[in-house]
Amino acid sequence: MNNKNWKIQPKEILSASPVMPVMVIQNLDDAIPLAQALVAGGINVLEITLRTPIALQAIKLISQNVKDAIVGAGTIANPAQLRAAEEAGAVFAISPGITPALLTAASTSSIALIPGIATLSELMQAMDYGLDHLKFFPAEAAGGIPMLKAIYGPFPQVTFCPTGGISSGNYNEYLQLPNVACVGGSWLAPQNIVNEKNWLKITDLAHKAVTDAIQV
Repeated sequence: MNNKNWKIQPKEILSASPVMPVMVIQNLDDAIPLAQALVAGGINVLEITLRTPIALQAIKLISQNVKDAIVGAGTIANPAQLRAAEEAGAVFAISPGITPALLTAASTSSIALIPGIATLSELMQAMDYGLDHLKFFPAEAAGGIPMLKAIYGPFPQVTFCPTGGISSGNYNEYLQLPNVACVGGSWLAPQNIVNEKNWLKITDLAHKAVTDAIQV
């Protein structure tokens, strides 16, 4: 589905990079160098989760200062958070779940919504709103690769970004599925490495993830 109100479409977001970092930013000073390090490693789609009080400020800083970054907000749970993310400069939003209120708000928003689903009923609800690019969350806990294979049978037209339990050890298995465009994970920006401000290491992790994914 293409929503003419949205600045960028979900298909473009999920196809821009095989991996999407789930970024939990604890220190505002880390926002720009962390984003720059990921972009330098070949990852330009960034999900900044609203799990910290400074997340919206981080989204604004990265949106304004990191060229080529496609900046999104994660952990969007309600219309108010969707509006706040839009005002901060995000061009897409990712939610852990799906509600009629959030779907309705997204239909008139300027930023794309990629809602999370874990069941077929939730998937069908998303499709009722014309959405066919979704987050599968929590991926490993919700059935992982076997579940996605099972979904593909009746719904081959739906594309996913699995998140939750995805790591450097299993992400390529997900990327081999025909209904998976990209995966999301926090292993691309580990908190201990961010705390050390080892931006070269972050760039190396991003580059390895992208390079290995391309080889699948």
